[in-house]
Amino acid sequence: MNRVETRLRSLLRRGEDVVAAHLSSQPVPLQDGDLTTFVYLGEAEAVDLQHWIYGLEAAQPFDPVDGSRLWVLTVELPPGSRIEYKIGVTENGERRVILDPLNPRLAHDPFGANSVCHTTGYETPGWTEPDPEARPGSQETLVVASEALQSERAVEVYLPPRYRRSRTYPLLVVHDGDDYQRYSGLRTVLDNLIYRHEVAPLIVVLTNAADRLREYAADPAHARFLTFELTAALEERFPVATAAAARGLMGASFGAVAALATAWRHPGRWGRLLLQSGSFAFTDIGRSHRGPEFEPVVEFMNQFRAAPGRPSEKAYVSCGIYESLIYENRSLLPVLQATGMQVLYAEARDGHNWENWRDRVRQGLSFLFPGPLWMVYE
Repeated sequence: MNRVETRLRSLLRRGEDVVAAHLSSQPVPLQDGDLTTFVYLGEAEAVDLQHWIYGLEAAQPFDPVDGSRLWVLTVELPPGSRIEYKIGVTENGERRVILDPLNPRLAHDPFGANSVCHTTGYETPGWTEPDPEARPGSQETLVVASEALQSERAVEVYLPPRYRRSRTYPLLVVHDGDDYQRYSGLRTVLDNLIYRHEVAPLIVVLTNAADRLREYAADPAHARFLTFELTAALEERFPVATAAAARGLMGASFGAVAALATAWRHPGRWGRLLLQSGSFAFTDIGRSHRGPEFEPVVEFMNQFRAAPGRPSEKAYVSCGIYESLIYENRSLLPVLQATGMQVLYAEARDGHNWENWRDRVRQGLSFLFPGPLWMVYE
């Protein structure tokens, strides 16, 4: 029994209200070195931890304490970890999955919200929070008629603070742009990093797919839209740089596949890639077990691994250690390096989620589009 559980048992002898007051006075889950103790206080037949750490059992049972309404589970998590989770509670034979009622920290994604556990050593980066001193950029909507996609596509265009039409700006196209803004705070991050001179002032285009699993799965039509139709429309309206070294693609999960595939299909057009937790499924032998939506990705990745060419000049690749995709992302690194590209690779003790991707944006953008501060000190 660890010190946290011993303390809780001691308090329980004085009453559950004493335990509740103790838990409300400090961050939950409770930390003791490498040990993290999850706690639930309430009526239940069974309680379990629903987490997203690849390699551990998805549902880990809590233990009841001395026949009380207090349930605990202690797991070993390395320092600097950040995990998202829910609690499964079984009552009257029915199990429901809930947010941790003792933990106010939440992360959101398109499917809802999760509770968040920070182990010792993890801190939310200050540059992800609104800075009243950072002048905000602006945003405009651009509608592009696409022959490649047989439709019109509306994109949001972020213009950096102090934007002027008399100067030329690097261009970054972001897949799942709405989600990056909503769940990763991308606009706030851009404002802060540009204000701090860590990232060059950029024009950032936030794109979204009508059919994400099709268009982002290495679809040639999507690549044509970005490379020719979207960039042509941007050049007509905004002072974007035309050199490949000043043009980048960014995406997470399937969005990272779309970014890599676009650059590979049109070499010499996109000189910068920011790839986060890419769904880079491939096969060396046999069939992939990732599911039917991954089949076009596997076909593309097998072609790419066989003949990678030189899709870009620089790439930043990141992935969470607690993701099932960590193997594929680690395997991609030597393939990219063998092309002669300059590659920076980063891993984090986190999972497949938007705040993991948010926390890596500073490193990625300052590597690909360094501002005056980074150009001097790096």
